[in-house]
Amino acid sequence: MSVARSRIFDLVKVQCRIFSSTFNPDRIRTGNKVLRERLKGPSVAAYYPRRLATIKDLRKLYPDLETWDDDEDDRLEHLGLYEPARPTLQVLN
Repeated sequence: MSVARSRIFDLVKVQCRIFSSTFNPDRIRTGNKVLRERLKGPSVAAYYPRRLATIKDLRKLYPDLETWDDDEDDRLEHLGLYEPARPTLQVLN
């Protein structure tokens, strides 16, 4: 006495609905396993220490203080918007 395939199929559908699982009779890879996992972003972000201060922060706090930012100077120089001041040599007589 074997049970008809359609009855087993219906039973699996109802079982999936009751236990909130995905009904996938063709066994297609859907990524549900990955989507059910907890997100890793907050734990990875908490692993690295927070930045304390940057050159931009110092410039905002102390606008009259003379500071330089090598990365910003390189970026502006690459864009052609900035030429760094070159020191002049004075010849002693």
